[in-house]
Amino acid sequence: MRKEDTNKSVKIFGVSYELKVIYKRVKAPKLNLQKKLIEISLPIKYKKLNNEILIEMLLEKMYDAIASKELDIIMEKVRTTLKFAPEDYKIMRLDKRLAKCLANRIIINPDIVRYRKEIIEYVVFYEFCKLKISKTSKKFYETLKKYMPNYENYEFELVGVQY
Repeated sequence: MRKEDTNKSVKIFGVSYELKVIYKRVKAPKLNLQKKLIEISLPIKYKKLNNEILIEMLLEKMYDAIASKELDIIMEKVRTTLKFAPEDYKIMRLDKRLAKCLANRIIINPDIVRYRKEIIEYVVFYEFCKLKISKTSKKFYETLKKYMPNYENYEFELVGVQY
């Protein structure tokens, strides 16, 4: 068994996890999430290959699975709080964006689960408000402030990130 340290840190809900790649006798790649460690097991035959793309694909699948589970909970919390909801929401990869609105639907990038849950909730609140209230209006920011009094702190953390 050969171990390769990628010296890479991966975030889930704002917490950094060390990423380790291990080559061993397995038929297919496997990802194991442990306390502060993400261990990826790859078949021995892969050890001479550049596996960056494969590793990124495995991490994307992990983020997709986490987002599918956690975003349902966050979406319901926001729906209940604001007492309105989009017709639908979808989890889908977006280039350089965490979320966006299209007509009556919110699209959320699964990579959002790299951020703290408070940040995720803020982005979801923000997108809900964009559906209901014009983003350029005073009422938009009053609504954000009412339900997320610290929204400016979240905006500050997301400087340079589109949503």
